[in-house]
Amino acid sequence: MKSLLAFFMAAVLLACATKENPIPIFKGVKIAPIAMDSLSIRAIELMEGNLVFAANHSRYGMLNTKEMKVTSNTIKGLPNPVAFRSVAHTNSDFFMLSIENPALLYKTGDQGQMELVYKEEAPGVFYDALTFFDNQYGLAVGDAQGGCLSILRTTDGGQSWIKIPCEELPMGIADEGAYAASNTNIKTIGSKAWVATTAANIYYSGDYGAHWTRFQTPVKNDSIEAYGVYSIDFWNDQQGIAYGGSFVAPKDKSANIALTEDGGQHWELLAQDANPGYKSCVQYVPGTKGQGLVAIGFTGISYSSDGGLHWTSLSEESFYTIRFQDTHTAYAAGKGRIAKLEFY
Repeated sequence: MKSLLAFFMAAVLLACATKENPIPIFKGVKIAPIAMDSLSIRAIELMEGNLVFAANHSRYGMLNTKEMKVTSNTIKGLPNPVAFRSVAHTNSDFFMLSIENPALLYKTGDQGQMELVYKEEAPGVFYDALTFFDNQYGLAVGDAQGGCLSILRTTDGGQSWIKIPCEELPMGIADEGAYAASNTNIKTIGSKAWVATTAANIYYSGDYGAHWTRFQTPVKNDSIEAYGVYSIDFWNDQQGIAYGGSFVAPKDKSANIALTEDGGQHWELLAQDANPGYKSCVQYVPGTKGQGLVAIGFTGISYSSDGGLHWTSLSEESFYTIRFQDTHTAYAAGKGRIAKLEFY
């Protein structure tokens, strides 16, 4: 009788836990435009509850998510305007990286001004993504130079950056790079980092970017037709999603989504010919146990409630990138706007 009672109580507790913590299933999204501008915004991050961004025309700024007010500034003194497509932050500083020659990496400095901490001038220089592991270690990734992928590394909180020599990286592939579409072709968890490329490769480091190996995904790649992996996200250090396609053939639904369950070593195609087609950014939805995914692009917003096996369209509104604040709230940016998204 005692064992039967214990079994009954355990079953009741499990049922209650399941009832109290269901995985949300989205049926739609409410989009509230916040800022309309001539800017093209592909780089956003949530920092201390507010949204920081950087854009073209040398512009950067912050959205106060409580007051819904945007403040922005411009990097002055440059011979030509630059486009920023990468942002990142530590607990104390905000960073942004421009894409083309010369590549300029700024951090917050004195009196609220931006301080240049890295500059690279060379033909073909093009940087695509920027992130931090923690308050000390950070990475930036760019297109191949000199026979290998361009990877910058900091170990002092972004005060200084060093480009990793090609002899310390996997041998490069001709014309391999990354798509500077949403600052999500790079992901870090703990000491681990994953970088997705135009050649549909995943570069992996388990020691804060000091050493790297390369894995191949089955995602379609063709640099001429702009195929490859555009965006990755990881739910934990084992389960991750890679989203690709081609912005010049956005309706092509073949071999553009892949899942890993062993930390990026092996990948399996999902939703073959039954997915939304090209998207520039994919993110796991918080609080969904790795089952909720939102993919966003100029073709609209799509959603999966089963880890990427099946997809539904929630909106045809155009955006480039998205970040979740909580399970139901996110912020997205794109051509000429920033918006708050409420999923229901």
